Amino acid sequence: MSSQPRNPPPASYGSLQAAKPPTSADVESLTPLLSSKTTPPHTKDERHTSHGDVLRDVIIGFADGLTVPFALTAGLSSLGDTRLVVAGGLAELFSGAISMGLGAYLAAATELEHYRSEEARERDEVVHKPEAERQEIFDILGGYGISRRAAAPLVDELAQDPDEWVRFMMDFELRLEAPDANRAWISALTMGLSYFVGGLVPMIPYFLMRRASDALFVSVGITVVILLVFGYIKNWVTIRNNRAGVKGALQTLLIGALAAGTSYGIVRALN
Repeated sequence: MSSQPRNPPPASYGSLQAAKPPTSADVESLTPLLSSKTTPPHTKDERHTSHGDVLRDVIIGFADGLTVPFALTAGLSSLGDTRLVVAGGLAELFSGAISMGLGAYLAAATELEHYRSEEARERDEVVHKPEAERQEIFDILGGYGISRRAAAPLVDELAQDPDEWVRFMMDFELRLEAPDANRAWISALTMGLSYFVGGLVPMIPYFLMRRASDALFVSVGITVVILLVFGYIKNWVTIRNNRAGVKGALQTLLIGALAAGTSYGIVRALN
């Protein structure tokens, strides 16, 4: 009787890979993932935020609005005139909101221009230097441990569509994501309004109270609470961690207190 086992053990992945190199049919099954019209099946169940840029603008605008106008009004309150505090605070609030919005617009517009410029350059290279661009794809895939033999069918398939070829180079060679054409206006409005709202809150007591010193204490109390809540939410939304939220709350409060204390001390010393 033979001692050979009835069912031979399965071959290891390494031996299968060595015995059967990937074919063009294997690679063709992956090519739909390169098309913008096809969504990989596993991504349907994944949840990722699509409002990262808007959230970033809100955080930056609101944080600056809480600290800068509050520090200014706290400094001006040392002069004892609420009308002066309101006038100076509103002037800074409007000019700061416009400045923040304009800066956000220029940054987003520059990002879009940079992407379009690089895209045009890549498209020109695909047309006039196809072999060099094909070699760049091999180099990119080689960085992920994919051999030239395994990558060749994929490169051939990709090179048949110039648009997808350019998009691949933008994604993997330059690592640039296509920005939204309307992003500049959205960013400007989001950051400007966030700054205005954040800066208006600490000024409310000065509209309602006559004595600047009393309004200052109320403004400090309101701002401390808002800085703690805002710092916690900011870190919790981005990191999803309670410990990070507490750290963000204390960090935001410390920065706001330093800004306000410095402004108050300088104006008081000059006065």
